[in-house]
Amino acid sequence: MRAAREWVGRHLVLLFALAVLFYMVLPVLVVILMSFNQPKSRLGYDFQGFTLGNWTHLCDPYQLCSSVSVSLRIGLLATGLATLLGSLMAFAMVRHHFRGRSASNLMIFLPMASPEIVLGSSLLALFVNGGLAGKLGFWTIFVAHVMFCLSFVVITVKARLAGLDPRLEQAAADLYANEWQTFWRVTFPLVVPGIVSAALLSFSLSFDDFIITNLNSGQTVTFPMYVWGAAQRGVPMQVNVIGTVMFLLALSLVVGQQLVTRARSRPA
Repeated sequence: MRAAREWVGRHLVLLFALAVLFYMVLPVLVVILMSFNQPKSRLGYDFQGFTLGNWTHLCDPYQLCSSVSVSLRIGLLATGLATLLGSLMAFAMVRHHFRGRSASNLMIFLPMASPEIVLGSSLLALFVNGGLAGKLGFWTIFVAHVMFCLSFVVITVKARLAGLDPRLEQAAADLYANEWQTFWRVTFPLVVPGIVSAALLSFSLSFDDFIITNLNSGQTVTFPMYVWGAAQRGVPMQVNVIGTVMFLLALSLVVGQQLVTRARSRPA
């Protein structure tokens, strides 16, 4: 008994961390399990039978695949533009001193600190006052997503830039590299992990958003809006398949990035 208490005392932090990790992963495990569920009715959410039909007939529920397609297109477009603009803004704020720099840093945090209902209603008022009340849809969602993703990109890339060792760029200059060569051969490869992380975060936020999208969507239906509407009639099990695929895709990207990082860090 004493040995058991000593072992628990030595591994208490590890056990607590594993318990917290299990608590965080448990909902994802439920989603994966339910992707193979065959309920007797759409209103039930108990595991009542194993089936692969949810995977083989993914697009059977009306408007499911079209809503996923809309979310993917908006997410990719918003991520691309937000990553480009946010990276340029991060470089400007870290590498240059200009009037209003402190105010700009403060403004960047506002979309992150404000509730989504504030940003969504503000954008809706902007679109309505701009004469776009009858044209709410794909492109207004795109503009809204770029607006709130931009802040996360700037903050992420800024953190990466602030952590760079300036002596590396100075060494490149000592070796007769001009500013363009220094940027592409030294600075940019070091900043790429931060840019990729910002892009992945932006895509996740865009694909997942409901409040801002719902206020500025018009008749366009994204995947989160489809899930919210389907919840009133009974959520089809294919929704869990989409969630499982997105989780496995994100997990594979993270694991792949870690493997590449370890491979590069090994001595030749």
